[in-house]
Amino acid sequence: MTASIREQILSSLATTLASTTGVVAVYRSRAEAFSRAEAPSLIITPGPGRCQRVTTCKLHWTMDVQVVVHCRGNTPDLLADPIISSAHALIMTDTTIGGLAVDIVPTNDDPQIDQADMNSIWWVHTYEVQFRTSEADLTQG
Repeated sequence: MTASIREQILSSLATTLASTTGVVAVYRSRAEAFSRAEAPSLIITPGPGRCQRVTTCKLHWTMDVQVVVHCRGNTPDLLADPIISSAHALIMTDTTIGGLAVDIVPTNDDPQIDQADMNSIWWVHTYEVQFRTSEADLTQG
């Protein structure tokens, strides 16, 4: 079965972000804890979405996509900065995500330093992705 447009977008972003400078790996919705050797890494996860009818047969979706930069080091925010810049440049190179999306816009930036491990940071970057699907088939644009 063909994946939904939503899943195609998330998979495409994961593939694009595999070229991010300075990361060990890129994950789609990773649930396991990280070992120290696995940082720096990126995690791509879907966030909340909204939908509205555009015509009698098309739906316009707005989905938040979170790109999480996970870094460890003496100054984790400083270590995360070039990774964030590289990932952002890769995402914004094609704001239609290969024709899957209408547009993609950065909307939020939320650094979170782990209080139990002060040399670990999770920097969450949220992008709003707008795309359209058929009203009857979420795999069709």
